[in-house]
Amino acid sequence: MDVKTPIALPDFADLLLDAVVMVDVRGRVVYVNAASERIFGYTPDEMIGKSLIEFVLAEDRARTWEEAMHVVAGHARIGFENRYVRKDGRIVHIMWSARWSEEARLRIGVARDVTEKKRAEAVQAAVYAISEAAHSTGDLVALFREVHRVIASLVPVTGFVVAMCEEHDGLIDIPYQLDSYGDSPLVQESTARRLCTDVIRSRQPILLQEKAASRAPGTISRQDDGESWLAAPLILQERVIGALIVKSSLGVPHTEKDKELLQYVSTQVATAIERQRLHAELQRLARHDDLTGLPNRRSFHDRVDAALARARREDKRAAVLYIDLDDFKQVNDSLGHATGDLLLQEIARRMKQCVRKEDTVARLGGDEFVILLEHIEQPEDAMLIAEKIRAATQRPIVLRDRSLQMFPSIGIALYPDHGDRIEQLLKHADEAMYLAKKAKPSVTG
Repeated sequence: MDVKTPIALPDFADLLLDAVVMVDVRGRVVYVNAASERIFGYTPDEMIGKSLIEFVLAEDRARTWEEAMHVVAGHARIGFENRYVRKDGRIVHIMWSARWSEEARLRIGVARDVTEKKRAEAVQAAVYAISEAAHSTGDLVALFREVHRVIASLVPVTGFVVAMCEEHDGLIDIPYQLDSYGDSPLVQESTARRLCTDVIRSRQPILLQEKAASRAPGTISRQDDGESWLAAPLILQERVIGALIVKSSLGVPHTEKDKELLQYVSTQVATAIERQRLHAELQRLARHDDLTGLPNRRSFHDRVDAALARARREDKRAAVLYIDLDDFKQVNDSLGHATGDLLLQEIARRMKQCVRKEDTVARLGGDEFVILLEHIEQPEDAMLIAEKIRAATQRPIVLRDRSLQMFPSIGIALYPDHGDRIEQLLKHADEAMYLAKKAKPSVTG
């Protein structure tokens, strides 16, 4: 009769792909199988005798200890998830099945590494978040801030840069850069710019590891263990529009998997940037005059409403100027609409130079312009601006070898003297402008 030699539990457990961990009532590791080293990075000798909670990521320790006490109380558990810090510093996601052996006075658990599964879920969530941000954020800087947050949830990040490549001249602009300390620009902006140039030229992602000793003399750094850099091109329809640069100096270097992940996410970011640009352009076209780039009637009305609300709160004055170019139709009829368009563009430019940054120059249509002056002290201030605009507009304008001179008619309405609503102010300014046109060259108010 053959007698088979029984297989000892430790020998059998070492064949498993999952980690088997036995922990005593004090939370000390008394046994781990061979698979534990593959998952946690520590040999069995390095783990035995240590408190298992010491290997848990700090943020997960409280709920892990609570779960352990639940198991010790006799409640078997399947599917509990937490995160551990490997010996090499990387974080692993673990799913546990555990129960308490009253006879052995041991907590016995089987740990499965679900890091890749979690990473895949995180990437999908990131792609969704970036797509949502493209629709919900108000501008590119807000989009970049959200992309920064999303990527920081996927790979180690202590510095983040978005570089854009100007299409017309190929120059690199950095509209967003921030490190984890809230500093901008980054500690090593030169490295970021060099990586931008390299990745835009090669169209391939780059992983760069720098030792602390290799840094330029005098470079400021908060870490002594070197830095890790990732760079990925932003490619849209075969055209490189920029690059993402990620820095890590936490002692956790980036990996090839991190590089692949950033490259994948960068595709979504490029699409989101283009969508945000198109949205911003549509918004601009909806609120600005296409010819002169000035705010249009709708935008002007909104700005006046807001200005009047501020003026009421602060008990301040404001003024609206209504401007019409005399005999502009003759320019269009004699020299053509193309010359007329160039003339309007130059007039718009000169008017903007006559007012402050907080004031608004808008085009209502044709040769009619309006100007909002905020926070004026006296009615005479509006008159001075009107005279300044008259002088600037009347200076000769050379277009296509022709010298042209325009004479504006200007009407002024004051808040609160001539009304407290935009309709009242525009009506008064329009009527004043008409009177000014009849009684050249005076400006009436």
